[in-house]
Amino acid sequence: MPQMAPIGWLSLFIIFSITFILFSMMNYYSVIPKTPKSEISSKYSTTSLNWKW
Repeated sequence: MPQMAPIGWLSLFIIFSITFILFSMMNYYSVIPKTPKSEISSKYSTTSLNWKW
């Protein structure tokens, strides 16, 4: 069984690393998180507190 040259291992490592990085970036940027602003603003009602000392 012939052994692989070190430059072959290096090219495989670079190719798999680039593939992994591209796959991770595609998964990260494909999902847009939803931030419902109406629910957040309705949950916290801002009532003015009149403190009388």
